[in-house]
Amino acid sequence: MEEKDIVFKTNQSCFIYRVAAIIIKDNRLLMAKHEDYPCYYTVGGKVRINETSEEAVVREAYEETGIEFEIDRLSFIQERFFEIAGEHHHEIVFYFLMKENTNIDLHCRNFTDQGSKESLHWLPIESLNKTYIIPEFFKTKLLGSIVGIEHIVTKE
Repeated sequence: MEEKDIVFKTNQSCFIYRVAAIIIKDNRLLMAKHEDYPCYYTVGGKVRINETSEEAVVREAYEETGIEFEIDRLSFIQERFFEIAGEHHHEIVFYFLMKENTNIDLHCRNFTDQGSKESLHWLPIESLNKTYIIPEFFKTKLLGSIVGIEHIVTKE
């Protein structure tokens, strides 16, 4: 049986349940970039039916990097409201801080589902405020220590 992503669509709206990995090494954040989009975004993706958010973030991080990361802890829960081409989106995203992995070497690894159009980039955390990234709250929230679980609501 094919696994289905947790996405619900109506005529004018879409609900998505996602997970994202916060992967930090040497004060740099691992982000993805698609050549057709102006922003950098997190490693992650949609949660599947009958899959926990923890299972999903480990799977997505592996699919996109080829490295098996372990979860440190849940850090942020975001309710994100935005619009694309007239369609309203409501996303719930669980952001997991991943344990540091000394074997990370991701110079030219491409994502499995996007091919050569998508690539991984290490962005210095102190320079995130000068970079177009999603989620925007990373620009300030990752500068200090990440403590507890923070709930963030954004309407874009």
